[in-house]
Amino acid sequence: MPPRLPQQAARALRRLATTSTPITRSFTTTTSFLAAPAAASLRLPADYVPATKPPSARPPETRKSQLIRTYTSLLRTTPLILFFQHSNLTADEWSAVRRELNSALIAATPAGTNSPLDGREVHLQVLRTRMFNVALKLAEFYDPEVAKAKAGTRTGPRGPLVHDLSMAAYEAMKDFEVPEDSAYAQISPLLCGPTAALVFPAVSPAHLAAALKILAPSPGKFAAPPRKKNPGYYEPLCQSALQKLLLVGGRVEGDVFDVDGVKWVGGIEGGLDGLRAQLVHMLQSAGLGLTTALEGGSKSLWLALEGRRTQLEDEGKPKESASAEETKSE
Repeated sequence: MPPRLPQQAARALRRLATTSTPITRSFTTTTSFLAAPAAASLRLPADYVPATKPPSARPPETRKSQLIRTYTSLLRTTPLILFFQHSNLTADEWSAVRRELNSALIAATPAGTNSPLDGREVHLQVLRTRMFNVALKLAEFYDPEVAKAKAGTRTGPRGPLVHDLSMAAYEAMKDFEVPEDSAYAQISPLLCGPTAALVFPAVSPAHLAAALKILAPSPGKFAAPPRKKNPGYYEPLCQSALQKLLLVGGRVEGDVFDVDGVKWVGGIEGGLDGLRAQLVHMLQSAGLGLTTALEGGSKSLWLALEGRRTQLEDEGKPKESASAEETKSE
């Protein structure tokens, strides 16, 4: 009986059934004895440290380390921060508060003028209180230049390791005694429990007043917006959130202000330009008062001398008249 498949077809099928390893080819323009030294020269040293990840006292990958870096940068670059205590606000309540706050801040930005601050740059964020307390202590008291001068400071390829997460910063702040009259000692008792911060990238009394009217309204200059003008402010969700926020103080240009001090900054008429005008008027008034005081002394002396001269002249006139009469009688 003849085979069902021809011999050539059977050989082709057997060749396809057998597994064969693929052959890979690579092309290069360099020889092997030239490529080996190049690979050796590209090898990193054993003690290499990336510039973006210097050695630190705590693992830099953790969220706490990133928060400390964020908070120290925030404290050193932000001139105006308001602190609020909050209690169990839901995500919807935070959204309602931020919505009304953003609309008020945008409305406070004058159109067509060079305003020092845009209302969209102001942010309300929740803080991790303990991490923020550590960052505030570093920003107030830690000096990298002093840490560089110490003998036991670790040194890396780029110089002494004195950044905020370094062992030098940890050792400097571990047993540091806080002065009682420092800004940290004044504000640290207020930063307890859940805390939120309203961050202003520039000092603007107009925007501060607009924020106080929304977050901490009070009768007078910082009255809440009327219902007809801003109906969303009086929604139950927004009002419930505002009742859970309490203004405890602020930090303006490195100085700590209580609630009354924050309202004083927000009540400056005309903003920074108005404050400069008040300062110029005060300096002019002081100069005018000094000139008047100096002129008053010399003027009083001149009046006294002039009065004495007039008195002496009046006393000499009767003698002259008497001598004239005597000469006539003779």
